[in-house]
Amino acid sequence: MKSQRRLTAIIERENGGFVSLCPELDVASQGASIEEARTNLVEALTLFFETASPSEITRRFHNEVFVTQVEVPVG
Repeated sequence: MKSQRRLTAIIERENGGFVSLCPELDVASQGASIEEARTNLVEALTLFFETASPSEITRRFHNEVFVTQVEVPVG
């Protein structure tokens, strides 16, 4: 049985669709809905792990990713 890895998925609306990003590996995908963008990101990540060499996975993997919000002055 294959092991599982929990990764971050950031999904945002863009031009009538949705873009999904995994910041740990800088892998992105898109879809017409949030669920489709999420599903497509899982597929892209699965393909990445199937085809990337262990050294590429290590090189691209960002172990510490923090998602937060900030307030900045505008205007």
